[in-house]
Formats: sequence, C-alpha cells, structure tokens
Amino acid sequence: MYGLTRATTTLVFSAVAGLLIWFATQISNDQIGGYWARVGLVAGAGFLMALSQLLGGWTKWGWPRLSLAVFITAFIPVAIVSLWVVLAGEPGSGWFHNHVMAWTRDIHVSGLVTDFLYYIPVLAFGTGLVFGFSFDTTGPRVRDREVVVDRDREVVQDDSRRGWFSRRRTDTPTTTSDGPAADEPLTADREATTTSTTDSTTERETV
Repeated sequence: MYGLTRATTTLVFSAVAGLLIWFATQISNDQIGGYWARVGLVAGAGFLMALSQLLGGWTKWGWPRLSLAVFITAFIPVAIVSLWVVLAGEPGSGWFHNHVMAWTRDIHVSGLVTDFLYYIPVLAFGTGLVFGFSFDTTGPRVRDREVVVDRDREVVQDDSRRGWFSRRRTDTPTTTSDGPAADEPLTADREATTTSTTDSTTERETV
C-alpha cells in the first residue's frame, strides 16, 4: 500500500511538473516579465517533484514542517548561487543585472557565470527541488505515546510494591536470628490453647 501510494503520487506530480515546464516553453523571455515567469514555472516544477515524495509517504507520513537546518545549510547557498546566475542572464540592462555583472567581474568569475547562463532552467529546477527538500514530517507519535503510558503504569505498579528506602514489601513473615518469626504464636499461648481444648473435651465425655 505504501509503495503504491508513493508511486501514484509521484506519477501525478510528475505530470503536473511537466505541464508547468510546457507552459514555460510557451512564454517568450525577451522581456523581463516573461523571463522571470519562465524561471518561476521551472522552479515550481522542481518543487512539485520534492513535494510528491513528501506527500507520498517518503518521510513516513506526519504533519509537514520546515527543517531549519536543511533550509539554512542547503537551500540558502543554492538559492544565492542560482539567483546570481539568473540575474546575470536577465534580459535588458536592469539595476540588478548591471550590479551582478559588475560584481562578477570584480571577483573574476565571469567565465564561470557565462557558462552557466545556458543552463538557467536547470538551476531554477534544482533550486525548487532543494527548497522542497527543506520540508520534512514529524511522523506518527500516537503509538509511541501509548508505549510510554504503559511503561509509566508498570513503573508505578512496581513502586507501589516497594516500602521505605526502595525495599520491596514481602508478605512472608520476618524472622530474626534469635528465634522464630515475630508474628508466630508463642509457646505458652499454644500450650494454653491446647489445655483449654483438652478440658472442654473431658467435660463433654463426663456428661
């Protein structure tokens, strides 16, 4: 069931991602608006692919949450590098484009950035994919809570059998080194009981 759900979700989201990429091919990137629309659609396709694994049970169900460690350590550096190249390939001579190109020349990476200009859609898709990887699920916790409750009950029952100083209470009579158990009847009491029983028997026989 788990494998079938994940496979179906992956297929559906792949179809939607492919549709977004097809929409991107229908938009002209000669203008700034069309350029960013194409980049956004391709990045959205990458995000959908990661989301398909999240919703399909890749992380064993549970409520989605943002993993700050992955977001800060992985997504932010990838987004900065990808955005740098995307701004460098922006058509026209906008403010961001001019400044990025100037900074590129200052740090002597013009050749590297120019090579990546031909793969801007790939960078956009990868950025959306890494952003989707920043999400995780908490996972089911109901069964774990039940196990914890059962263990707590066992601990309480075990503690109830213990006396002071964490010593177990026992129902067996305590004995001392000097004689029999403390709650055992004394010899005189047993003899008195035996004598009274004998006297009552003799009286009944006499009558």
